Amino acid sequence: MRLELSQATAESLIEVFFQKSVGQWRSQRRYYTLPNGDAKEIVSDISIRFLPLGSPELVELAQMHSLDPEVNLVCGSEVIWHSTESVTGKKQSQGSTIFGALEDVLYRDRGFATPKPVTAHYYFTNPETLCLRTEYSGSVFEEELKLIGNNYRTRQTIISRAGEQQMIGQYLEKRV
Repeated sequence: MRLELSQATAESLIEVFFQKSVGQWRSQRRYYTLPNGDAKEIVSDISIRFLPLGSPELVELAQMHSLDPEVNLVCGSEVIWHSTESVTGKKQSQGSTIFGALEDVLYRDRGFATPKPVTAHYYFTNPETLCLRTEYSGSVFEEELKLIGNNYRTRQTIISRAGEQQMIGQYLEKRV
């Protein structure tokens, strides 16, 4: 169920969602490769910082996406992560990404599987549940992030290619 919202309402919801997500999180992730269902468990330490209108990071992000210099991203967030395999402790990945919102588009400085800038369309099913759809290089990434109280978030990502689901990621994130 998608909430039908005005541009201003969508932007105010994403701003509040980003602000509520600020802080340090521990993310327990399980990725299922389809169709065989092989599972991989990852633990990530995540740091989220809110970026208000006019932040240098948002100005740079708008330039990266060749937006008109008069256009301002209304808000955003910086996400930094360090991930390890749950069982072996082997380092998996680390990095950061910048998100910036304008209307119903979320601009990113990089994608899930590319270092190039990408965009996602977003909507809310309720004020606590953000849904994203990102498409590039023949793949579709559908993600749902849900705030549960002040200290928990759940996430689910479905990655598809050529109309076939390739992977499902499920996450439980706890504020630390």
